[in-house]
Amino acid sequence: MNQDYIKADKWSIIEEGFDQENVKSSESIFSIGNGAMGQRANFEETYTGETFQGSYIAGVYYPDKTRVGWWKNGYPEYFAKVLNAPNWIGINIYINDVALDLATCKKVSGFRRELNMKGGIYTRCFQAVTSNNVEIDVIVKRFLSLDIDEVGAISYNVKVLKTDAKIVFEPYLDGGITNEDSNWDDKFWNITNITSANNRAFIEAHTMKTNFQTCTFMQASLHYNGKEVSPKPADRSESFVSIKFEQNVKANESVVLTKFGGYTVERNHPNKELTSVANLTLDKVSDLGFESLLEKQKASWASIWEMSDIVIEGDIKAQQGIRFNIFQLNQTYLGTDSRLNIGPKGFTGEKYGGSTYWDTEAYCIPFYMATKDDKVARKLLKYRYNHLEKAIANAKKLGFFNGAALYPMVTMNGEECHNEWEITFEEIHRNGAIAFAIHNYYRYTGDYSYIPEMGLEVLIGIARFWHQRVNFSEEKGKYVMLGVTGPNEYENNVHNNWYTNYLAKWCINYTLTQLDKVKSGYADDYHRIIGKTKLTDRECEKWKNVADEMYFPYSKKYGVFLQQDGFLDKDLVRVDELPKTERPINQKWSWDRILRSPYIKQADVLQGFYFFEEDFSLEDLEKHFDFYEPFTVHESSLSPCVHSIQAAKLGRMEQAYNFYLRTSRLDLDDYNKEVEEGLHITSMAGTWMSIVEGFGGMRVVDDKLSFKPQIPNQWKAYSFKVNFRDRIIKVHVTSENVSFQLIGSKEVSIRVNGKKVELFPDKLITV
Repeated sequence: MNQDYIKADKWSIIEEGFDQENVKSSESIFSIGNGAMGQRANFEETYTGETFQGSYIAGVYYPDKTRVGWWKNGYPEYFAKVLNAPNWIGINIYINDVALDLATCKKVSGFRRELNMKGGIYTRCFQAVTSNNVEIDVIVKRFLSLDIDEVGAISYNVKVLKTDAKIVFEPYLDGGITNEDSNWDDKFWNITNITSANNRAFIEAHTMKTNFQTCTFMQASLHYNGKEVSPKPADRSESFVSIKFEQNVKANESVVLTKFGGYTVERNHPNKELTSVANLTLDKVSDLGFESLLEKQKASWASIWEMSDIVIEGDIKAQQGIRFNIFQLNQTYLGTDSRLNIGPKGFTGEKYGGSTYWDTEAYCIPFYMATKDDKVARKLLKYRYNHLEKAIANAKKLGFFNGAALYPMVTMNGEECHNEWEITFEEIHRNGAIAFAIHNYYRYTGDYSYIPEMGLEVLIGIARFWHQRVNFSEEKGKYVMLGVTGPNEYENNVHNNWYTNYLAKWCINYTLTQLDKVKSGYADDYHRIIGKTKLTDRECEKWKNVADEMYFPYSKKYGVFLQQDGFLDKDLVRVDELPKTERPINQKWSWDRILRSPYIKQADVLQGFYFFEEDFSLEDLEKHFDFYEPFTVHESSLSPCVHSIQAAKLGRMEQAYNFYLRTSRLDLDDYNKEVEEGLHITSMAGTWMSIVEGFGGMRVVDDKLSFKPQIPNQWKAYSFKVNFRDRIIKVHVTSENVSFQLIGSKEVSIRVNGKKVELFPDKLITV
């Protein structure tokens, strides 16, 4: 049974009633971020129940030394930990000298939290009877500013009921934090200075090994009956600093603590100025005040939603799901800094480490291209170009040469930092996703300049890798790819994974095509690149021979490409024949049993049919979908979205809708029983794709935007916007028709169900 305590609402995520069993899950689900930092929805006050404390700064990590019982050449030396940063949100509260703690209160009622996605604000309220019998009513508001992205704001309102009480507020900064997961229990942070003055405090600290310099800061003020309460002198220890306020509060009166806090980092400021910049930032937000900063927050989110919102009529759970996904994607990455990327957990947890997987190229870039502009997607591609030399170094460690590039499975700075051998050495299909993203970017934006400026060098490095990674099988008379792991991570160390082989062939051919195009149209860039890479015609001929003679496993019996050699040797028991008590198999079965089973974690062959759909007929897709989907357990967050798109293309809307619900509510309903570890951020872009590419049928065909809209029976209508080459197109679909509205000054020609349709500025066209 999936969790079901999250209330259905179009614009908010709502939890009602306090259940300590849900605390860690809710800490993930109600997480907030602003692209520069983020935090789990931990309580500000003391909480002695089970909790997963997490505050994170974008781009800050620690190289935790890999812990294995053996070592092989090329093995990553470290696993990049997304670091739990010094905590600025904490507020100890004492009522008649007893700490407020929901885990020990005699009674908690009226507990409610709401993450208002429309305005980007998290609110929590409750009534409680403390362990010393004081009744209180609490309302807490919190947000991370999009306008001043180094700062967050908290308003903590306590109303005393029935009796007078002395309340002590102790807002604090805590640098003595640890990660949930650590290989060696290393100390991650070194605190160099703690200062305080009046109602402000600062902790200067840097990460061990990576030496990221930071300043964690706060300012607090307390108001009672409209008057500001003076703070007591600060308390300080080696890793902790707090400011204390004390106030006697009469019955049925409220006292409000306002706290601003956050981080300044060396990525944006000189090391010696971090505290002074923090002071200036606090000056700025103090002048604005909590309410004015909140109004700016609402306006900034309104601007984001204006372009990225998807409206679904008639299905509240589906509506809530897609908005939650879009909201979390924008909280994680806004495209303002090309040095950053989209971590699989964003700012919601530590699992997986790293900031960049192949998820960015395969799933996220389409979302950012269509809901932002080509500049944001270009930054994500530039990120990979900036890491090309390290990708070449990664390949060299594994024995490749001559500028062959293997991009890492997981990275923070271009170096491989994934510490599972079957992924690090074998899940090499990630290389092809980066090449595909270059193609996808040009296909959608029409901006070819990236390829001669940066992309062609990346493609050459990737093509060289594929050329060296294959070997010629005398028995088959073909080039084969041995010892790989495809997207289906429930199959390790297999031979001739079809998707990987097909991707390699495509990458080589695409690179050769771009070489010819750059040579004929961008001569200066071509000569610069050839001079830099020392590429020869003879080497290109060898590439072409590999692509032309690539081996692909195939079953004549079933008329399908095989996921890999030997797939049919498995006991082909469908998923629907498995007892429900044995699901999910990744939590119920041994790894040995999983590897010998036919079960597929996520789209593998069908991932290739998604990327390269123009190479296959609808009949081909149907045959492969019907063969592989029954063996797919969808235990990867990246699985339901691809299957939803493919089911929609086949006209199987009920199946597409069910896959859509699963991908859109994966975390809200905790399908995989792991949401307390953090959210699945990158797969959320796949949810967007499920609607726009799946139900909306959006593609780029012959350099034009094309739509084949369908609508689930459960919906009355849905609508979305896409930015296609600086033209914003709004699409509205009902069961009767589809309408298009072009927002902008230039007309555009599109295709709808294969027919040409002309769109003109601000004119509604109904098909």
